[in-house]
Amino acid sequence: MRPATLLDHCADLLRAVLKFDAPADATVSEFFRRHRALGPRDRQVLADTVYAVLRERLRMQHLAQGGSGSLERRLAIVGWRGDAEQIGAAISPAERDWLDEARGIEVLGLPDALRHNLPDWLAVALSEELDPQAYHALTEALLKPAPLDLRVNAIKARREDVRRALRAAGIIAEPTPYSPQGLRIEGRPALNNLDLFREGEFEVQDEGSQLLALIVEARRGEIVVDFCAGAGGKTLALGAAMRNTGRLYALDTSGHRLEAMKPRLLRAGVTNVHPVQIAHERDDRVMRLSGKVDRVLVDAPCSGLGTLRRNPDLKWRQTPASILELCEQQRSILEHAARLVKPGGRLVYTTCSLLAIENEAVARTFEQSRPEFSSLDVGAVLTRCRIDRSAELVEGSRLRLWPHLHETDGFYAAIWQRD
Repeated sequence: MRPATLLDHCADLLRAVLKFDAPADATVSEFFRRHRALGPRDRQVLADTVYAVLRERLRMQHLAQGGSGSLERRLAIVGWRGDAEQIGAAISPAERDWLDEARGIEVLGLPDALRHNLPDWLAVALSEELDPQAYHALTEALLKPAPLDLRVNAIKARREDVRRALRAAGIIAEPTPYSPQGLRIEGRPALNNLDLFREGEFEVQDEGSQLLALIVEARRGEIVVDFCAGAGGKTLALGAAMRNTGRLYALDTSGHRLEAMKPRLLRAGVTNVHPVQIAHERDDRVMRLSGKVDRVLVDAPCSGLGTLRRNPDLKWRQTPASILELCEQQRSILEHAARLVKPGGRLVYTTCSLLAIENEAVARTFEQSRPEFSSLDVGAVLTRCRIDRSAELVEGSRLRLWPHLHETDGFYAAIWQRD
Protein backbone atom coordinates (compact mmCIF):
# COMPACT_ATOMS: atom_id res chain seq x y z
CA MET A 1 0.00 0.00 0.00
CA ARG A 2 1.23 3.50 -0.79
CA PRO A 3 2.88 5.11 2.28
CA ALA A 4 0.62 8.17 2.16
CA THR A 5 -2.50 5.99 2.07
CA LEU A 6 -1.25 3.86 4.94
CA LEU A 7 -0.59 7.00 7.01
CA ASP A 8 -4.13 8.21 6.27
CA HIS A 9 -5.49 4.86 7.46
CA CYS A 10 -3.41 5.15 10.63
CA ALA A 11 -4.82 8.61 11.37
CA ASP A 12 -8.36 7.32 10.79
CA LEU A 13 -7.77 4.37 13.11
CA LEU A 14 -6.35 6.62 15.83
CA ARG A 15 -9.36 8.91 15.50
CA ALA A 16 -11.64 5.94 16.22
CA VAL A 17 -9.54 4.50 19.06
CA LEU A 18 -9.07 7.83 20.86
CA LYS A 19 -12.81 8.25 21.28
CA PHE A 20 -12.43 5.59 24.02
CA ASP A 21 -16.00 4.41 23.55
CA ALA A 22 -14.87 0.77 23.15
CA PRO A 23 -11.79 -1.32 24.00
CA ALA A 24 -8.91 -0.52 21.68
CA ASP A 25 -8.46 -4.12 20.53
CA ALA A 26 -12.12 -4.31 19.47
CA THR A 27 -11.87 -1.00 17.59
CA VAL A 28 -8.71 -2.12 15.80
CA SER A 29 -10.25 -5.47 14.84
CA GLU A 30 -13.37 -3.77 13.48
CA PHE A 31 -11.24 -1.33 11.45
CA PHE A 32 -9.32 -4.22 9.89
CA ARG A 33 -12.56 -6.01 9.02
CA ARG A 34 -13.69 -2.91 7.12
CA HIS A 35 -10.33 -2.51 5.36
CA ARG A 36 -9.58 -5.97 4.01
CA ALA A 37 -7.11 -4.60 1.45
CA LEU A 38 -4.61 -4.06 4.26
CA GLY A 39 -1.97 -6.80 4.24
CA PRO A 40 -0.58 -8.47 7.37
CA ARG A 41 2.49 -6.24 7.47
CA ASP A 42 0.43 -3.07 7.06
CA ARG A 43 -1.94 -4.19 9.83
CA GLN A 44 1.00 -4.81 12.14
CA VAL A 45 2.37 -1.32 11.51
CA LEU A 46 -1.01 0.28 12.20
CA ALA A 47 -1.62 -1.75 15.37
CA ASP A 48 1.90 -1.13 16.72
CA THR A 49 1.59 2.60 16.05
CA VAL A 50 -1.81 2.87 17.73
CA TYR A 51 -0.61 1.05 20.84
CA ALA A 52 2.55 3.15 20.98
CA VAL A 53 0.40 6.29 20.99
CA LEU A 54 -1.87 4.85 23.70
CA ARG A 55 1.12 4.00 25.89
CA GLU A 56 2.75 7.43 25.53
CA ARG A 57 -0.30 9.54 24.77
CA LEU A 58 0.61 12.54 26.93
CA ARG A 59 4.16 12.79 25.62
CA MET A 60 3.11 12.33 22.01
CA GLN A 61 0.33 14.90 22.30
CA HIS A 62 2.91 17.32 23.66
CA LEU A 63 5.23 16.64 20.71
CA ALA A 64 2.35 16.81 18.25
CA GLN A 65 1.64 20.45 19.14
CA GLY A 66 4.29 21.58 16.69
CA GLY A 67 3.11 19.74 13.60
CA SER A 68 0.50 20.48 10.97
CA GLY A 69 -2.65 18.74 9.81
CA SER A 70 -5.08 16.92 12.10
CA LEU A 71 -4.01 15.87 15.60
CA GLU A 72 -4.49 12.22 14.66
CA ARG A 73 -2.17 12.57 11.66
CA ARG A 74 0.47 14.23 13.83
CA LEU A 75 0.17 11.49 16.45
CA ALA A 76 0.46 8.83 13.76
CA ILE A 77 3.67 10.46 12.49
CA VAL A 78 5.24 10.82 15.95
CA GLY A 79 4.21 7.33 17.02
CA TRP A 80 5.01 5.58 13.73
CA ARG A 81 6.27 2.04 14.27
CA GLY A 82 6.81 1.10 10.64
CA ASP A 83 9.76 1.50 8.32
CA ALA A 84 11.52 4.89 8.55
CA GLU A 85 11.68 5.20 4.76
CA GLN A 86 7.96 4.48 4.61
CA ILE A 87 6.99 7.36 6.87
CA GLY A 88 9.55 9.60 5.17
CA ALA A 89 7.84 9.03 1.83
CA ALA A 90 4.40 9.78 3.30
CA ILE A 91 5.07 13.21 4.80
CA SER A 92 6.04 16.63 3.51
CA PRO A 93 9.51 18.23 3.90
CA ALA A 94 8.11 20.52 6.62
CA GLU A 95 6.71 17.51 8.49
CA ARG A 96 10.06 15.75 8.21
CA ASP A 97 11.83 18.73 9.77
CA TRP A 98 9.26 18.82 12.59
CA LEU A 99 9.58 15.06 13.17
CA ASP A 100 13.38 15.26 13.37
CA GLU A 101 13.05 18.04 15.93
CA ALA A 102 10.48 16.09 17.97
CA ARG A 103 12.66 12.98 18.00
CA GLY A 104 15.57 15.03 19.27
CA ILE A 105 13.80 16.11 22.46
CA GLU A 106 15.35 14.44 25.52
CA VAL A 107 12.71 12.47 27.42
CA LEU A 108 14.50 12.87 30.75
CA GLY A 109 14.09 16.64 30.50
CA LEU A 110 10.30 16.47 30.25
CA PRO A 111 7.91 16.96 33.21
CA ASP A 112 6.99 13.80 35.15
CA ALA A 113 3.51 13.57 33.62
CA LEU A 114 5.01 13.43 30.12
CA ARG A 115 7.43 10.72 31.22
CA HIS A 116 5.10 8.37 33.08
CA ASN A 117 2.13 8.93 30.74
CA LEU A 118 -0.51 8.21 33.35
CA PRO A 119 -3.67 10.14 34.19
CA ASP A 120 -3.15 12.22 37.33
CA TRP A 121 -5.47 10.15 39.54
CA LEU A 122 -3.65 6.91 38.67
CA ALA A 123 -0.19 8.43 39.07
CA VAL A 124 -1.14 9.62 42.57
CA ALA A 125 -2.64 6.24 43.55
CA LEU A 126 0.43 4.26 42.45
CA SER A 127 2.93 6.73 43.92
CA GLU A 128 1.17 6.36 47.28
CA GLU A 129 1.47 2.55 47.13
CA LEU A 130 5.11 2.35 46.06
CA ASP A 131 8.38 3.98 47.07
CA PRO A 132 9.79 6.42 44.47
CA GLN A 133 12.26 3.93 42.99
CA ALA A 134 9.65 1.21 42.54
CA TYR A 135 7.12 3.72 41.19
CA HIS A 136 9.48 4.92 38.47
CA ALA A 137 10.48 1.35 37.61
CA LEU A 138 6.82 0.40 37.28
CA THR A 139 5.88 3.38 35.11
CA GLU A 140 8.82 2.69 32.80
CA ALA A 141 7.83 -0.98 32.52
CA LEU A 142 4.24 -0.04 31.65
CA LEU A 143 5.47 1.83 28.57
CA LYS A 144 6.86 -1.37 27.05
CA PRO A 145 4.93 -4.17 25.31
CA ALA A 146 4.34 -7.29 27.38
CA PRO A 147 6.14 -10.54 26.53
CA LEU A 148 4.29 -13.39 24.83
CA ASP A 149 3.81 -16.37 27.15
CA LEU A 150 2.40 -19.82 26.49
CA ARG A 151 1.00 -22.41 28.90
CA VAL A 152 1.76 -25.98 27.89
CA ASN A 153 -1.33 -28.17 28.16
CA ALA A 154 -0.36 -30.86 30.70
CA ILE A 155 -3.07 -33.19 29.37
CA LYS A 156 -1.40 -33.42 25.98
CA ALA A 157 2.24 -32.42 26.16
CA ARG A 158 5.36 -31.74 28.18
CA ARG A 159 7.01 -28.33 28.25
CA GLU A 160 10.36 -29.46 26.84
CA ASP A 161 8.71 -31.33 23.98
CA VAL A 162 6.71 -28.25 23.00
CA ARG A 163 9.79 -26.08 23.29
CA ARG A 164 11.69 -28.44 20.99
CA ALA A 165 8.85 -28.48 18.44
CA LEU A 166 8.67 -24.68 18.47
CA ARG A 167 12.40 -24.49 17.86
CA ALA A 168 11.99 -26.79 14.86
CA ALA A 169 9.42 -24.30 13.54
CA GLY A 170 11.93 -21.48 13.90
CA ILE A 171 10.41 -20.05 17.10
CA ILE A 172 12.65 -19.42 20.10
CA ALA A 173 10.97 -20.26 23.41
CA GLU A 174 12.47 -20.23 26.89
CA PRO A 175 10.97 -21.59 30.14
CA THR A 176 9.22 -18.91 32.17
CA PRO A 177 10.99 -18.03 35.43
CA TYR A 178 8.18 -19.14 37.75
CA SER A 179 5.43 -21.19 36.13
CA PRO A 180 6.46 -24.82 35.53
CA GLN A 181 4.11 -24.95 32.54
CA GLY A 182 5.14 -21.71 30.84
CA LEU A 183 7.21 -20.77 27.81
CA ARG A 184 8.18 -17.25 26.79
CA ILE A 185 8.37 -16.51 23.08
CA GLU A 186 10.63 -14.14 21.18
CA GLY A 187 8.77 -11.79 18.85
CA ARG A 188 5.18 -12.19 17.69
CA PRO A 189 5.08 -15.31 15.49
CA ALA A 190 1.84 -16.58 13.93
CA LEU A 191 1.19 -19.29 16.52
CA ASN A 192 -2.35 -20.01 15.31
CA ASN A 193 -0.91 -21.54 12.15
CA LEU A 194 1.07 -24.19 14.02
CA ASP A 195 -0.09 -27.81 14.28
CA LEU A 196 0.95 -27.64 17.95
CA PHE A 197 -1.69 -24.97 18.53
CA ARG A 198 -4.42 -26.63 16.47
CA GLU A 199 -3.82 -29.86 18.39
CA GLY A 200 -4.20 -28.06 21.73
CA GLU A 201 -0.70 -28.59 23.08
CA PHE A 202 -0.48 -25.00 24.31
CA GLU A 203 -2.53 -21.88 24.96
CA VAL A 204 -1.41 -18.26 24.97
CA GLN A 205 -1.54 -17.19 28.63
CA ASP A 206 0.48 -14.71 30.68
CA GLU A 207 2.74 -16.39 33.23
CA GLY A 208 1.00 -14.54 36.05
CA SER A 209 -2.37 -15.90 35.00
CA GLN A 210 -0.86 -19.39 34.97
CA LEU A 211 0.25 -18.93 38.57
CA LEU A 212 -3.26 -17.90 39.63
CA ALA A 213 -4.68 -21.14 38.26
CA LEU A 214 -1.93 -23.17 39.95
CA ILE A 215 -2.57 -21.80 43.45
CA VAL A 216 -6.16 -23.02 43.33
CA GLU A 217 -4.57 -26.51 43.54
CA ALA A 218 -7.55 -28.10 41.80
CA ARG A 219 -7.40 -31.87 42.22
CA ARG A 220 -8.79 -34.93 40.53
CA GLY A 221 -12.40 -35.74 41.34
CA GLU A 222 -13.22 -32.43 43.05
CA ILE A 223 -16.02 -29.96 42.45
CA VAL A 224 -14.44 -26.68 41.37
CA VAL A 225 -16.01 -23.38 40.33
CA ASP A 226 -14.42 -20.72 38.14
CA PHE A 227 -16.82 -17.99 39.22
CA CYS A 228 -15.97 -15.34 36.61
CA ALA A 229 -14.72 -17.58 33.83
CA GLY A 230 -14.63 -15.03 30.99
CA ALA A 231 -12.94 -16.43 27.89
CA GLY A 232 -11.77 -19.46 29.85
CA GLY A 233 -7.99 -19.17 30.12
CA LYS A 234 -7.91 -20.21 33.77
CA THR A 235 -10.78 -22.67 33.23
CA LEU A 236 -8.62 -24.56 30.74
CA ALA A 237 -5.70 -24.62 33.18
CA LEU A 238 -7.93 -25.87 36.02
CA GLY A 239 -9.42 -28.59 33.81
CA ALA A 240 -5.94 -29.78 32.86
CA ALA A 241 -4.93 -29.87 36.54
CA MET A 242 -8.00 -32.00 37.31
CA ARG A 243 -7.11 -34.39 34.46
CA ASN A 244 -10.70 -34.26 33.18
CA THR A 245 -12.13 -35.74 36.39
CA GLY A 246 -14.66 -34.24 38.80
CA ARG A 247 -16.83 -31.29 37.76
CA LEU A 248 -15.57 -27.86 36.83
CA TYR A 249 -18.25 -25.19 36.57
CA ALA A 250 -17.41 -22.16 34.42
CA LEU A 251 -19.78 -19.37 35.48
CA ASP A 252 -20.13 -16.06 33.68
CA THR A 253 -22.78 -13.48 32.91
CA SER A 254 -21.77 -13.42 29.23
CA GLY A 255 -23.17 -16.20 27.08
CA HIS A 256 -21.00 -14.96 24.22
CA ARG A 257 -17.80 -15.49 26.22
CA LEU A 258 -18.91 -18.94 27.33
CA GLU A 259 -19.70 -19.92 23.72
CA ALA A 260 -16.28 -18.68 22.64
CA MET A 261 -14.74 -20.95 25.28
CA LYS A 262 -16.15 -24.16 23.76
CA PRO A 263 -13.79 -24.44 20.75
CA ARG A 264 -10.86 -23.88 23.10
CA LEU A 265 -12.06 -26.67 25.39
CA LEU A 266 -12.43 -29.01 22.43
CA ARG A 267 -8.99 -28.20 21.09
CA ALA A 268 -7.39 -28.64 24.54
CA GLY A 269 -9.17 -31.94 25.18
CA VAL A 270 -10.72 -30.64 28.42
CA THR A 271 -14.01 -32.51 28.96
CA ASN A 272 -15.03 -31.92 32.58
CA VAL A 273 -16.12 -28.28 32.17
CA HIS A 274 -19.76 -27.26 32.53
CA PRO A 275 -20.31 -23.69 31.24
CA VAL A 276 -23.20 -21.96 33.01
CA GLN A 277 -24.49 -18.50 32.10
CA ILE A 278 -25.74 -16.63 35.15
CA ALA A 279 -27.62 -13.34 35.47
CA HIS A 280 -25.62 -12.13 38.47
CA GLU A 281 -23.79 -13.44 41.52
CA ARG A 282 -27.11 -14.04 43.33
CA ASP A 283 -28.48 -16.27 40.55
CA ASP A 284 -30.37 -19.37 41.76
CA ARG A 285 -28.06 -21.52 39.62
CA VAL A 286 -25.20 -20.28 41.78
CA MET A 287 -26.97 -20.80 45.08
CA ARG A 288 -27.76 -24.44 44.26
CA LEU A 289 -24.05 -25.11 44.75
CA SER A 290 -23.97 -23.57 48.24
CA GLY A 291 -21.75 -25.49 50.62
CA LYS A 292 -20.89 -28.16 48.02
CA VAL A 293 -17.76 -26.88 46.29
CA ASP A 294 -14.17 -27.88 47.08
CA ARG A 295 -12.50 -24.88 45.46
CA VAL A 296 -13.83 -21.58 44.16
CA LEU A 297 -11.78 -19.20 42.05
CA VAL A 298 -13.06 -15.62 41.92
CA ASP A 299 -11.14 -13.85 39.18
CA ALA A 300 -13.16 -10.73 39.81
CA PRO A 301 -14.13 -8.06 37.28
CA CYS A 302 -11.61 -5.30 37.85
CA SER A 303 -9.97 -2.25 36.33
CA GLY A 304 -7.48 -4.40 34.40
CA LEU A 305 -4.73 -1.90 35.19
CA GLY A 306 -2.28 -4.75 35.68
CA THR A 307 -2.52 -5.38 31.93
CA LEU A 308 -1.56 -1.87 30.79
CA ARG A 309 1.33 -3.19 28.71
CA ARG A 310 -1.23 -5.13 26.65
CA ASN A 311 -4.21 -2.80 27.03
CA PRO A 312 -2.83 0.74 27.46
CA ASP A 313 -6.22 2.28 26.61
CA LEU A 314 -7.50 1.17 30.03
CA LYS A 315 -5.60 3.93 31.83
CA TRP A 316 -7.50 6.49 29.76
CA ARG A 317 -10.87 4.72 29.93
CA GLN A 318 -11.00 4.02 33.67
CA THR A 319 -11.84 6.75 36.21
CA PRO A 320 -11.87 6.94 40.02
CA ALA A 321 -15.67 6.62 39.88
CA SER A 322 -15.52 3.48 37.74
CA ILE A 323 -12.97 1.96 40.14
CA LEU A 324 -15.32 2.53 43.10
CA GLU A 325 -18.16 0.85 41.21
CA LEU A 326 -15.93 -2.12 40.48
CA CYS A 327 -14.96 -2.41 44.17
CA GLU A 328 -18.62 -2.67 45.14
CA GLN A 329 -19.07 -5.40 42.56
CA GLN A 330 -15.96 -7.23 43.73
CA ARG A 331 -17.15 -7.27 47.33
CA SER A 332 -20.58 -8.56 46.34
CA ILE A 333 -19.23 -11.29 44.07
CA LEU A 334 -16.72 -12.46 46.68
CA GLU A 335 -19.38 -12.55 49.38
CA HIS A 336 -21.76 -14.66 47.29
CA ALA A 337 -19.04 -16.91 45.87
CA ALA A 338 -17.92 -17.70 49.42
CA ARG A 339 -21.29 -19.34 50.09
CA LEU A 340 -20.44 -22.10 47.64
CA VAL A 341 -17.38 -23.26 49.58
CA LYS A 342 -17.89 -26.34 51.75
CA PRO A 343 -16.19 -26.72 55.15
CA GLY A 344 -12.53 -27.37 54.55
CA GLY A 345 -12.81 -25.94 51.03
CA ARG A 346 -10.75 -23.16 49.45
CA LEU A 347 -11.65 -19.70 48.18
CA VAL A 348 -9.23 -17.79 45.93
CA TYR A 349 -9.76 -14.09 45.16
CA THR A 350 -7.74 -12.60 42.32
CA THR A 351 -7.59 -9.44 40.22
CA CYS A 352 -5.37 -8.09 37.44
CA SER A 353 -5.27 -4.70 39.14
CA LEU A 354 -2.37 -2.71 40.58
CA LEU A 355 -4.55 -0.82 43.04
CA ALA A 356 -4.81 -1.66 46.74
CA ILE A 357 -8.44 -0.52 46.78
CA GLU A 358 -9.34 -3.46 44.51
CA ASN A 359 -6.98 -5.89 46.19
CA GLU A 360 -6.01 -5.64 49.85
CA ALA A 361 -9.00 -3.47 50.75
CA VAL A 362 -11.53 -5.94 49.29
CA ALA A 363 -9.79 -8.87 50.98
CA ARG A 364 -9.73 -7.05 54.32
CA THR A 365 -13.45 -6.25 54.15
CA PHE A 366 -14.22 -9.89 53.37
CA GLU A 367 -12.19 -11.18 56.29
CA GLN A 368 -13.92 -8.82 58.68
CA SER A 369 -17.36 -10.05 57.63
CA ARG A 370 -16.60 -13.76 57.25
CA PRO A 371 -14.56 -15.00 60.23
CA GLU A 372 -15.21 -18.64 59.27
CA PHE A 373 -12.64 -18.18 56.48
CA SER A 374 -8.99 -18.41 57.55
CA SER A 375 -6.26 -16.84 55.45
CA LEU A 376 -3.73 -19.23 53.91
CA ASP A 377 -0.11 -18.35 53.24
CA VAL A 378 0.31 -18.06 49.48
CA GLY A 379 4.04 -18.70 49.84
CA ALA A 380 3.41 -22.17 51.25
CA VAL A 381 0.96 -22.92 48.46
CA LEU A 382 3.45 -21.79 45.81
CA THR A 383 6.10 -24.04 47.34
CA ARG A 384 3.73 -27.03 47.19
CA CYS A 385 3.13 -26.21 43.54
CA ARG A 386 6.90 -26.54 42.96
CA ILE A 387 7.24 -22.95 41.83
CA ASP A 388 10.84 -21.79 41.85
CA ARG A 389 11.78 -18.58 43.69
CA SER A 390 8.30 -18.39 45.16
CA ALA A 391 9.43 -15.97 47.89
CA GLU A 392 9.86 -13.30 45.20
CA LEU A 393 6.13 -13.46 44.42
CA VAL A 394 4.70 -12.88 47.88
CA GLU A 395 3.91 -9.75 49.87
CA GLY A 396 2.81 -10.73 53.36
CA SER A 397 0.61 -13.77 52.86
CA ARG A 398 -0.65 -12.68 49.44
CA LEU A 399 0.50 -13.15 45.86
CA ARG A 400 1.55 -9.81 44.36
CA LEU A 401 2.93 -9.72 40.82
CA TRP A 402 4.35 -6.55 39.26
CA PRO A 403 5.35 -5.96 35.63
CA HIS A 404 8.63 -4.28 36.61
CA LEU A 405 9.66 -7.04 39.01
CA HIS A 406 8.31 -10.26 37.53
CA GLU A 407 7.79 -9.53 33.80
CA THR A 408 4.17 -10.64 34.19
CA ASP A 409 0.94 -8.68 34.14
CA GLY A 410 0.10 -7.12 37.49
CA PHE A 411 -1.86 -9.58 39.65
CA TYR A 412 -3.08 -9.97 43.23
CA ALA A 413 -4.35 -13.12 44.93
CA ALA A 414 -5.59 -14.00 48.40
CA ILE A 415 -6.46 -17.54 49.54
CA TRP A 416 -8.81 -18.59 52.34
CA GLN A 417 -9.95 -21.91 53.73
CA ARG A 418 -13.36 -22.34 55.25
CA ASP A 419 -13.29 -23.72 58.80
